[in-house]
Amino acid sequence: METAQTVTLLRNTLEIAFVLAAPLLAIATAVSLLVNVVQVLTSLQDQTISQVPRLMAMGVATLLLTPWMLRRLAVFTVGMWSDFHGFVR
Repeated sequence: METAQTVTLLRNTLEIAFVLAAPLLAIATAVSLLVNVVQVLTSLQDQTISQVPRLMAMGVATLLLTPWMLRRLAVFTVGMWSDFHGFVR
């Protein structure tokens, strides 16, 4: 396998990993920011108050985004395996 092929394969793999992780990271960041603002405004600094909404939001987001994530991953995998002859001699 040549260097260019290795770089292309690695780039495509990292790209799909970022695309799949980005919505969950964005949701986690938004919920954390909202929870932190509410905690600052109400002066409630309990750990349970900060963790439960984050966990619930991530659970709901995972349930809603799982079909989309699996489709994207399946398309990537099928595309990689169908064009695998270019990586072997």
